[in-house]
Amino acid sequence: MTDRSSQGAFPRLGRVGLDGLLVSFGDRLSEAGNRAALAFRAAVERASPEGVEETSTSLVSTFLRIDALRTDPDAVASALQTLLDSRDWYAEPLPEGRRLWRIPTVYGTDLAPQLDEAASEAGLSPEAAASEISSTRVRVQTIGFAPGQPYLGELPAHWDIPRQQALTDRVPVGALVVAIRQLVLFSVSTPTGWRHIGQTPFRLFRPESETPFVLRPGDEVVFEAVERGAYERLSESGPDGGATCEAIR
Repeated sequence: MTDRSSQGAFPRLGRVGLDGLLVSFGDRLSEAGNRAALAFRAAVERASPEGVEETSTSLVSTFLRIDALRTDPDAVASALQTLLDSRDWYAEPLPEGRRLWRIPTVYGTDLAPQLDEAASEAGLSPEAAASEISSTRVRVQTIGFAPGQPYLGELPAHWDIPRQQALTDRVPVGALVVAIRQLVLFSVSTPTGWRHIGQTPFRLFRPESETPFVLRPGDEVVFEAVERGAYERLSESGPDGGATCEAIR
């Protein structure tokens, strides 16, 4: 059943500054709202409406940058409203071209020292927490905060745990952290208020590559558990760190 509890007066189309349009599918994260945002963006890109120069998605919205100097913003907005009204976006399938990644992950140990704490917040043992997360297939809901950095979810309801009261001074590249039913895989080393539960040798941001952001919104990921002893070997195997990828059909 589609969860539409956060829809209310959505979807809605609004202006953002001089050259932006924002199509919002909810006021908080929901599976249906995220799927609608991804599906609508894909439809806009297929239609290639005149005046739309760039698109992106957040958790439940699609942003469109328009050429406000060479096109009539009201005409672009009207065309997009027609597309928006053409179907039930909450019931649309996810776009084609998505991929499933399987990323080797060490849970707990010295590499990810907050697994026990996060598991306790979720009402689980560390072993049960690692087992559940490592077997859960999560979607890349959006990319943000740092280059190529994904927010993934949603996890089961008992993972609706709060962020920490204080920041962890720094987590390394490849850190897997958890809060509010989401996972974040860090593309850079940075402070965070999310709890560090897993560590991967996967490098998300590759500025030397033609495709510097490896994961894309709509991709799905399984963070498969590996033993601590495998980490160094996988780290030396290349930027994928032992990860594999396949098309979702």
